[in-house]
This record gives sequence, structure tokens and C-alpha cells, in this order.
Amino acid sequence: MRRCQNVLLISATALLLSVAGWLLAPSAQAATGDGSPSDPNIAFYGRWDTANPAAVVPHFAGTYLVTGFTGTRVALKQRATIDLYYSIDGATDVYLQNVSGTVSLTPSPLRAGNHTLRVSYRVVAGSYHGDAVFQGLTLDSGAATFAAPRPAKLLEFIGDSITVGTTSTKNALTAYGWLTGEQLGAAHTQIAEGGACLVSAADGCTGMADRFLRNNTAAGSPLWDFSRYQANAVVINLGTNDVGHGVSSTTFQTVYTQLLRDIRSKYPKAAILALQTFTKRYATQTQAAVNTVTAAGDRNTFFVPTDGWLPADGLSDSVHPNDIGHRAIAAKLAPIITAKIGPIITAKIGLASPASGACAIGYAKASEWNDQSLATGFALNGTACTATA
Repeated sequence: MRRCQNVLLISATALLLSVAGWLLAPSAQAATGDGSPSDPNIAFYGRWDTANPAAVVPHFAGTYLVTGFTGTRVALKQRATIDLYYSIDGATDVYLQNVSGTVSLTPSPLRAGNHTLRVSYRVVAGSYHGDAVFQGLTLDSGAATFAAPRPAKLLEFIGDSITVGTTSTKNALTAYGWLTGEQLGAAHTQIAEGGACLVSAADGCTGMADRFLRNNTAAGSPLWDFSRYQANAVVINLGTNDVGHGVSSTTFQTVYTQLLRDIRSKYPKAAILALQTFTKRYATQTQAAVNTVTAAGDRNTFFVPTDGWLPADGLSDSVHPNDIGHRAIAAKLAPIITAKIGPIITAKIGLASPASGACAIGYAKASEWNDQSLATGFALNGTACTATA
């Protein structure tokens, strides 16, 4: 019996070190940082312009930054007035309006130790509400940043004001893309602008088929460097606005097909999900575009019908989902994404103080391994540890 227990203990240890150890690596091994915009411990999700290492600028909706930090206080350094949301240690997002300069995010001191921070600037129709220029963090004397655990997979959402989250309570943060990513434990981006079309229309409607390739929504803006991240899944929700800008069915289908090809060239391994618009506009042409690329050999691109996704009380007007609607969309979309790219491993890792000599590692697959009966004891570097789901 003793030998059996030892075998099980060794097996459990090997499993946890192969999964949790990989996730621990960024936090445990990265050098401490100073909180500057070029600090490698700060992870920038979405499309950020980092040309100026002293002041980085987010583009499109739903960009955010994440880092770990030590000490009891943290503040943002902002060039000029901005609205933003922030969360410390996974707490509910706090909304700040019209703040600038050194912006304290800890009106009351935190407990001493390690903390995590997420910041997202507020968007209005895809444009940031104020001067969204990140100039770094201010920390306690002697404190430093560290790399927080980073999600193993990333989801990208391409769309218009629906994907921006217009009319929902927190805009991008309560939009279906953000909610889906959070539900699955994935990183996420929202390449979207309010009022956008698929096709760049003659009357000036922003064409997302072109802007997907660029670092912001401005016509002729620099091309995005797709080597900076790779999406595991791309969700497209476009076509709601094109009908009002004279885009023909033939043109729509042609441009949609090219967008699918462009996405595939930039993300060779991603699952691409082309949503039927909730208004069903250009649904036939969207499905035909998907059929064209699948017939040419792309077996990882899919048309997704959305009939019945929005409940009767899920709209704030005739087009835009409210919070109820966005949550309903995310609930439908999340399992479809999981079926295409597999469960997403997430980690919540806590290391006790050196004085105690104890440690705890928590790991989970989204929607799996949440039964506390799976807890297993093991030893890490000679220290007694507990792994819990």
C-alpha cells in the first residue's frame, strides 16, 4: 500500500509540475521590474503602439494591461485626462473619470505582499474617452513589478459597435468578447469600432476588412505586426452596418472571403468563427464566403448561426445588446470556442512568505477540475505543498 501511495504521489507531482510549473515560469523566473512602459513584466493585450518606450498608446476597443507588483500602493502615470477601469487582485473593476497625472489606485493601503493589477481605458464607439497614454506605474519605495501568470490562449473579436459593447454598462468590459474571454480564462482583444462596416464604403464607413490589418482605425495607419501575438480563435461579427452604406451582396461576399483569407495568412493555426449577424443581414453571403475558403482546403473556418441567441429582453434598442444580451451571447459562444480550440488552462498561483516555507499552487481547466476532492499533496523542492483545484 505504501509503495502504491508513493507511486501516486510521484505521478501527481509530475503532472502538477508539468502543468503548473510551466505556468509558474513567467512569475518565478522573470526579473523584478520598475513599472515603466517598457517593463517586460507588464503584459499589454490588444493592439498597443509602443514606438515611444516612455508612453505607449492603446488602439481599438478592449485593450488592457496586466502586471504583478509588490508593496502596498500603486499609481498610474497619465499624460492627460482619461477615463479608465482598474482591478486589483481580481476584485470588481473600479471606474475613474477625468483623471490625469499621478493617479492613485490604492486610496487605502493594501496588505504587504504580492498583488496583481489590470487596467483598461474606457472607450466610446471604439475611440478612447480622453488621452489614453500609459506612462508607467508608481510603486512604493523598494517595491517592484513581477510577471503575472499569462493565459495560454488568446481570442480575437472583430466587429462594430456591438463588439465594442456600445450601450452596455461598461462598454468593452461588458461586451460579449470580453465576457467570453474572461469566462474561458483566455486573453482577449476587440478589434472593433462603432459604426464600422466590413467594406470600406465610398461614404466613409470604416471597413474592418482593411483595419484588421492595421494598428488602429485611421485610414492608412501603419500595418500591424502580427508577430507580436497569435490568436487561437478569431470571431467575426460584421455586416450589420454595410446595408446602410450601399454595399452590394456581391461586394460583401467578395470582401468577406478576402478577410477570411487575410486572417488565415496572419493566424495560420487559429479557428475562425464567422457569426451570422444578429439582424441576419448578409447571412447568405457570410456563409458563402466560409464555404469558399473551406472548399479551397481551410478546414478550421466555420459559419456560426446565431438564431435565438438574444433573449427578448436582451436589446437596449433595435440593434445593440444590453448587459443581458451580451451575457447571453457569451454563454452561447464560449462552448463553441472551447469545442474548436480545446479547454483553456488557467492558473491562480500564490506563494507563501519565505518564512513559512509553505506554498500553494492552484490550477484549473475552465469548467473542469473544480472538485475539491481532486486536491493532492506533494513536495516541491523539499517543501510541503498542496495542489488544489
